[in-house]
Amino acid sequence: MHCRPIEFSFLVATSLLIGSVLINAPQAASQQQAGSIDRAAIEKATHAKGMLDPKESVFKVSIPREDLSVMIGGVKMTPPMGLTSWAAFKREGKDEMVMGDLVLTQDQINPVMDAALDNGLHVTALHNHFVTESPRIMFMHIAGTGPELDLATAVGKVFSTIRSEAKGPQDEAQIDPIHSSLDAAKLDSALGLKGQYKDGVYKFVVGRKTRMHDMEIGNQMGVNTWGTFAGSDDKAVVDGDFAMREGELQSVLKSLRAAGINVVAIHQHMVGEEPRIMFLHYWAIAPADALAKGLRAALTLTQD
Repeated sequence: MHCRPIEFSFLVATSLLIGSVLINAPQAASQQQAGSIDRAAIEKATHAKGMLDPKESVFKVSIPREDLSVMIGGVKMTPPMGLTSWAAFKREGKDEMVMGDLVLTQDQINPVMDAALDNGLHVTALHNHFVTESPRIMFMHIAGTGPELDLATAVGKVFSTIRSEAKGPQDEAQIDPIHSSLDAAKLDSALGLKGQYKDGVYKFVVGRKTRMHDMEIGNQMGVNTWGTFAGSDDKAVVDGDFAMREGELQSVLKSLRAAGINVVAIHQHMVGEEPRIMFLHYWAIAPADALAKGLRAALTLTQD
């Protein structure tokens, strides 16, 4: 039996359409999964704006602690320099997870911990990132699994507790990001990577990966090494956080100290992850190029 021209064209078009659907089905499923997070509902429940990272399928909401006036050694610290509370949401299949890092004054610690625990979240770490800062700032890590809206509602109550507290005192600054004059291109070259320079703060981030609750977690969930610079080329401040496997810790410590970079905290941010990730917070004031080269030497020790 011979097909008429119009029937043959229809059969060819139908075959091509079916083939296209089959070929693109995995990609479409992946895109659907990445977009399955209800971003509007999370923002409404947390009263915070967020951003989706489609590569990691993570939606992160943030609260810059602009209400705080934190000083360290004559340096005025701003939210991009590590004073931003955040919570990141991820879904894989039917499993939903949240992880977060909260910036707290000392008097906020117990009320915020109560808010987290009373609403079904786990507190996985409490520690400092700095020394000699005024007011004293602590960082609390939280995590949880369960229905997305329940997690977002719990985070919203935690954020609400943080917002209810008073501001810290203001001292005179010797380095203030508003007056920064850093050469971002020179920092890129010295570090061997590309950073972002905004509001007087240069920041770089290098993501790493581990697994927790049988789910891969990476950069957007807080598994990263980062650093921020402010000031001038001649006198800059750097502060940040190294994410390391346990076997990398000692070599990173030696490398940072050889470069004159101060270590202010060593701890975990998570429990039950594999491989085990340790975090190290650092701080230093020196010429920007020297700081960047010191960090680059340590970064080469933590490459996957």
